[in-house]
Amino acid sequence: MNAETLRLLLAVTLIAMYLLAVLTLRRLPLTFSRYMLWGLFALLVPALGPFLVIAANRHEGLSHRSSRIVRR
Repeated sequence: MNAETLRLLLAVTLIAMYLLAVLTLRRLPLTFSRYMLWGLFALLVPALGPFLVIAANRHEGLSHRSSRIVRR
């Protein structure tokens, strides 16, 4: 593998991680401003941003899911 291939793999991985963070944020009951702030954080902090966004909002997603289950 040469340097160009490794750079391409790194770019694809970073884009995939960002998309995963955005898709995770879409499931949460956030206001538009909080959604944009978390999205910018995930974008501006390369490599760790998406992981931190998902980890920081995990408790909100769990409480949202459990409330959905209780309603049924």
